[in-house]
Amino acid sequence: MRFLILCALVGTMYAASLTMPIKWKESKKIEMLRRGEWATHRQYMEYLRHQDPKNRGSLSEPVNDFGDFEYLGNITIGTPEQSFIVVLDTGSSNLWVPGTGCNGTPCRQKHKYDSTKSSTFQKDGRSWTIQYGSGDARGTLAIDTVRFGAAGGDQLVVPTTTFGMATQISSDFTPDATDGILGLAFQSLAVDNVVPPLVNAINQGLLDQPLFTVYLMHRGALNNVGGGVFTYGAVDKTNCGGVIAYQPLSSATYFQFKAAGFALGGYSNTKSVDVISDTGTSFLGGPQSVTDGLASAAGATYDDFNGVYWIDCGATPGTLDITIGANKYSIQPANYIVPLGDGTCLMGIFPFDFGGFGPSWILGDPFIRQYCNIYDIGNKQMGFAPSNQK
Repeated sequence: MRFLILCALVGTMYAASLTMPIKWKESKKIEMLRRGEWATHRQYMEYLRHQDPKNRGSLSEPVNDFGDFEYLGNITIGTPEQSFIVVLDTGSSNLWVPGTGCNGTPCRQKHKYDSTKSSTFQKDGRSWTIQYGSGDARGTLAIDTVRFGAAGGDQLVVPTTTFGMATQISSDFTPDATDGILGLAFQSLAVDNVVPPLVNAINQGLLDQPLFTVYLMHRGALNNVGGGVFTYGAVDKTNCGGVIAYQPLSSATYFQFKAAGFALGGYSNTKSVDVISDTGTSFLGGPQSVTDGLASAAGATYDDFNGVYWIDCGATPGTLDITIGANKYSIQPANYIVPLGDGTCLMGIFPFDFGGFGPSWILGDPFIRQYCNIYDIGNKQMGFAPSNQK
């Protein structure tokens, strides 16, 4: 999610598209598994998730909930430009960065937005709070010009964008290389019903098409490397093959749609369920009765203490098949067997329970590495195209 290069945008008067190379950062989960610290942290996260379940239906469930991978990009806010590194999150809808009033330890190493230095700043003043599963952020809302892309490069300029100036962020964000989060989901998911920056760009006619494409790269055990490409306003025809199909969304909050079955080897489950596509979730998450069946068919074993499935790095199970609409999407083992870098491997699935407030499955990176995902905001549908990477 770092170092974006945006191209083919000519200011704010012309619709266009942009291509954004992204950088991948290893998850807290993988790092802590190697150190033997994940189980204790996992218990703490579960405690936090269950503190106030009545509010979960209206709050975003970001990728940070599971300590998963992050994709980083550069944006600027204000005039003159103030630069920030943000998480590109398809699982939430708000943009926030620390403000100058954020003085706690988690804010000390982060870039801070200074409204007094921007000639395009407009006061909003409403307070906001976002409670994540493993932390929270709060502050006041502001309005200013947000630019997708690093200062000095090609940018998508989005005037009069409402965003959060954080005055407090929890300690979970302290070790993060990022300053804040840029949510890419729908306005209906946004705290305070704020118009998300990309939706604002679409509403202002700044993009050729009201959609974006995500292409994720294979990376093996490498860390802090190029992670793929986000293409805003167009279907990515460079890194992706022809579109196989579009699937209508069952809920335009998250990018949520129906899947008709999951299968691997001799195991299959054909129950129709709601699923979401989330770039920031490193694995495929679903009901444990199904993930156990898939894991058993692959020869993986469940570790209840850490909440992961271990698998032999040399295992050669078949494809993990997901049926969406009339099509079967097959994920190769190279995309769902995850090396930790210490000679051990995980199967890229995990037991997941949304608590009755959302979808049954999260389709994370193993699926998106195999198939480019097209997030069609305007037509409220998801498209899928084979990745061109070998």
